[in-house]
Amino acid sequence: MPHSPSAAAASFRVDRFVVPCQVLEPFMGRLHATQRLLDEREGCRQNLVLLGAANGDTIGVVTIVEWASGEAMNAAKVAMQAHYAQEGFEPAEFLQALGVRADMAAYQPA
Repeated sequence: MPHSPSAAAASFRVDRFVVPCQVLEPFMGRLHATQRLLDEREGCRQNLVLLGAANGDTIGVVTIVEWASGEAMNAAKVAMQAHYAQEGFEPAEFLQALGVRADMAAYQPA
């Protein structure tokens, strides 16, 4: 099936997390706050947070954000970095303190 020009221009950010069950609540709190901010950004077409089944003492969480373009995704990244700097929030430190493993990457339609 051919892709439409708008689908071909889309960019996706897919983040996968392995979260210790005992820190799921604070992790999800921060994740949902970020989701709300991204939803307000121009070019955000879809913003999903998916929760997997628990696997022992961890649980999988995946986020998928579809952006209208790479430019929209990059603008959102810059805006979020500025927001975090204003808050004094360091995402990498937050994840490390909770013991969360993350795999984050950007994707384009194939």
